[in-house]
Amino acid sequence: MAGRFTQRPTRTTVRGGHVAVPGGVPRPAPAPGRVRTWVPDGPLDLGLVLGPLRRGPADPTFRATPDGSVWRASLTPAGPGTLRVAARGAEVRGEAWGPGAEWLLERLPEMLGAADDPAAFEPRHRLVAAARHRRPGLRLMRTGLVLESLIPSILEQKVTTDEAYRAWRLLVRKYGEPAPGPVDGRMWVMPAPRTWALIPSWEWHRAGVDNKRASTILRAVRVAARLEEAMRMEPGDAQARLEVVPGIGPWTSAETVQRSHGAPDAVTVGDLHLPGIVGWALAGDRYADDAAMLELLEPYAGQRHRAARLILLSGRVPARRAPRMPRGDIGRL
Repeated sequence: MAGRFTQRPTRTTVRGGHVAVPGGVPRPAPAPGRVRTWVPDGPLDLGLVLGPLRRGPADPTFRATPDGSVWRASLTPAGPGTLRVAARGAEVRGEAWGPGAEWLLERLPEMLGAADDPAAFEPRHRLVAAARHRRPGLRLMRTGLVLESLIPSILEQKVTTDEAYRAWRLLVRKYGEPAPGPVDGRMWVMPAPRTWALIPSWEWHRAGVDNKRASTILRAVRVAARLEEAMRMEPGDAQARLEVVPGIGPWTSAETVQRSHGAPDAVTVGDLHLPGIVGWALAGDRYADDAAMLELLEPYAGQRHRAARLILLSGRVPARRAPRMPRGDIGRL
């Protein structure tokens, strides 16, 4: 009977492994994607603009390739889609695949900061001015998708980034769907809200997600449509809507609207490191708390998130004053 039947795909082949199957059916060539070109009205650095969307070096929804292209897999209102963005000179070329391709290309300029106004920012400190001069291509993105930024932000609550990135990677690969387009099984689209709601409790545990964060995600996906409606609101009102869900506070809502809305003033409060970094950079105070950070950023009212990003990009951070936070893995318990 050997050789009479084509080998069925295994988890190894489906999850991204490349296992040669002699005599197997060759993979069909992907259909050509839809294309859009756009010329920004100023400098644009794709890495700086889209970098905050990457949740770790092995994020299954994000890829940066050696040719300078950035790939994203998204669950849009029109369905799953994959977008490849590349800058060639003054022009940006976007190519997209899948049911969500048209939706992604329509919003390509906003995603790359077309709705942002860098000229509205006026540096008040020499360090901030120098960082802005060195990074003229920084713009604040606007993805137009709330849940895509909210869920990984919830996973990042009160844990190390490595733990959060691992949980996101495992859950997306297990419960998401393969991204459309020429990605060779290496990219995945995040699960739909109903799929998140059906993840068994033990799978959250295996991914290292405690009950508090898992419960917050489950509460959020039950009202996913109402949360996505926040895209029609101003960032402050959108944060207020997100924070109605128990378990979502100012830190999580700010991290979300920074990406979904491109909110220039949504400064992250409640962060373990940011107050000390801002305090050290602007006042030499490594022990600054949220109140002190907000006081230092007051001259940038309306642009505090942009100011904080430029401070982080300046590289001026205080020396570590305590051992690195230990990494936990509840999945082993």
